[in-house]
Amino acid sequence: MDAGYNPRTVEEVFRDFKGRRAGLIKALTADVEEFFQQCDPDKENLCLYGFPSEQWEVNLPAEEVPPELPEPALGINFARDGMQEKDWLSLVAVHSDSWLLAVAFYFGARFGFDKADRKRLFNMINDLPTVFEVVTGAAKKQQKEKSSASNHSSNKSKSNSKAGKSSKPQPKDEEEGLDEEEDEEHGDTLCGACGENYGTDEFWICCDVCEKWFHGKCVKITPARAEHIKQYKCPTCSNKRARP
Repeated sequence: MDAGYNPRTVEEVFRDFKGRRAGLIKALTADVEEFFQQCDPDKENLCLYGFPSEQWEVNLPAEEVPPELPEPALGINFARDGMQEKDWLSLVAVHSDSWLLAVAFYFGARFGFDKADRKRLFNMINDLPTVFEVVTGAAKKQQKEKSSASNHSSNKSKSNSKAGKSSKPQPKDEEEGLDEEEDEEHGDTLCGACGENYGTDEFWICCDVCEKWFHGKCVKITPARAEHIKQYKCPTCSNKRARP
């Protein structure tokens, strides 16, 4: 299928991998209706091929033995009408991931990639979502969870600091590190009540509803009291909640 095409460096093999991967993803997503129709269960063993040109093809396996490249899974068409379409596409996606790795490391073995090259190639490949993750939507879900976790971590750090001074004494080294982080995080922050800038020697608290920061003294919250507040609502947000 790809006679005469032989990537020889890690970068070339990775480009080959990405092209084939893009073709397979296209078949299983954008062109899924056409792909589904081509996988007729009444036909002989069929394979799904992805090409470096980002194109795909459903075809019979190569006649030569052994083939020029590792072959994709045979007979994907036979299971087409025996499974739910979603499950069938997921199964083809899994086998497609397996084939992509087989082709990439076939080139690596053929052209003598050493341990460092193989590791670099795998790491480059591993940074991309798998075909299965893209087809099933797991890639988007993971991205959302990662983004959510990042936002949660950011909000948590604000809440935990509450925000400027802790009521508990900190070791000197930890206190200096905390001050540096707070300077970076709150340097341009203005109090939602008085409009004054953040000061490292003042206690601040963040509203968990509107996410505005306030001097503790402006909203009458002390460090000791803040320790017992699970979710702080500023006076404005508290008044909004109280309205009928």
